[in-house]
Amino acid sequence: MTIAAPAPQEASASFPGLDDPTIRICGQIVDVSAQSFKVAGLSPFVRLGDCVACEGPDGPELGEVVRVEESAATVKPFAVGFRSGVRTSVWRAGPITVAPATSWRGRAVDAFGRPCDGLGPIEQGPRAAVADRLPDAAMKRGRIRTPVKTGIKAIDIFTPLVKGQRMGIFAGSGVGKSTLMGMLARARGFDTVVVALVGERGREVREFLEETMKGELSRVVTVVATGDESPMMRRLAPKTAMSVAEHFRDLGEDVLLIVDSVTRLAHAARDVALAAGEPPVARGYPPSVFSELPRLLERAGPGAEGAGTITGLFAVLVDGDDHNEPIADAIRGTLDGHIVLDRAIAEEGRFPAIDVLKSISRLAELGWSGGERDLVSKLKAMIARFEDTRDLRLLGGYHRGADAGLDQAVDLVPHLYSAISQSPADTVPADAFEDLSRMLKAGMGVA
Repeated sequence: MTIAAPAPQEASASFPGLDDPTIRICGQIVDVSAQSFKVAGLSPFVRLGDCVACEGPDGPELGEVVRVEESAATVKPFAVGFRSGVRTSVWRAGPITVAPATSWRGRAVDAFGRPCDGLGPIEQGPRAAVADRLPDAAMKRGRIRTPVKTGIKAIDIFTPLVKGQRMGIFAGSGVGKSTLMGMLARARGFDTVVVALVGERGREVREFLEETMKGELSRVVTVVATGDESPMMRRLAPKTAMSVAEHFRDLGEDVLLIVDSVTRLAHAARDVALAAGEPPVARGYPPSVFSELPRLLERAGPGAEGAGTITGLFAVLVDGDDHNEPIADAIRGTLDGHIVLDRAIAEEGRFPAIDVLKSISRLAELGWSGGERDLVSKLKAMIARFEDTRDLRLLGGYHRGADAGLDQAVDLVPHLYSAISQSPADTVPADAFEDLSRMLKAGMGVA
């Protein structure tokens, strides 16, 4: 360990929110691999999650301590293509913090909170918060009470949302998950929308900002970590987005937080944990992944009494359409409900491809009136009857008049499916139940 000269100001200027100490406690790189590097001399002075920096060819390069041993600390770099070599000096840079400001609305930032939209510098707020912090204590948080209309008929009718709820959207690839998330981002019941695009294709970022959110950007903050960025950046981006959402929540606002997708966060966390030497225990996922996910998800929800709320919508990309794979199973048990998108429904051309029988909102009772609850129960019973007898009807085993309940389902459910189908360009209904009633009457020829 050596004590070096005072750190120059530009050493951390590229990374807002990092400590800029007057002296450096330095170690040296002693080993470099494709996924991480080891630093000798810093083990007594760093803890898991601390950030360290070293001089690279183009300026400071940042990494996070993922393992501490007596002889060396293992560091996972944030940059792709780490280029510092053995004997390079490394110093502790402090935890990553984010200092959001109200002026961040309409801007896109990276996982460090640096602007990435080409619109110039971004203002730093007066109060910085650690990006990876613990959730608020349960007994200090307010209660969830206020329902919110999303404008998506299938959701407002069958799985209504409440401000402060955490809902998962479970889907395989190419089933319409991102389109549905974009429709939800346009919901009018929220003051600010924070979107984390984690592991997305690079082309989808501009499409989201310029097309999906056209006319709405003045209330949207976008945090971007595309699929070509390092696992460390993809792992950090949702935490940064959560910190931004907490900032606006603490101002008393109702915030909609959208993370697309949590699965890619889990993939990034898996890469980091494996680099730290953790053994895989469930389809290649180390144990720390299953403790890291709920720590992030629990940060959403209501704030303290008198503060605002964070309504969390978390996309879950189920591998191979297996809704019981480890990540989907773990997240489903943590959230307050789940919306399931079904590939068979999408292949029929019905969008959003929501399977209303497999989707559930654990706080639906707060969003329904007594009459609406009874109606939804009857509609679900008819849909279940219709779907259970689909093969029987295709084989010619159904005869009208033998079962009055089935006759009603056969007459009504196709019109119901048509009534709850919706595209992003459709007009948002003022009341989903009234719109459903009107469309069902028109479809069945009822005046």
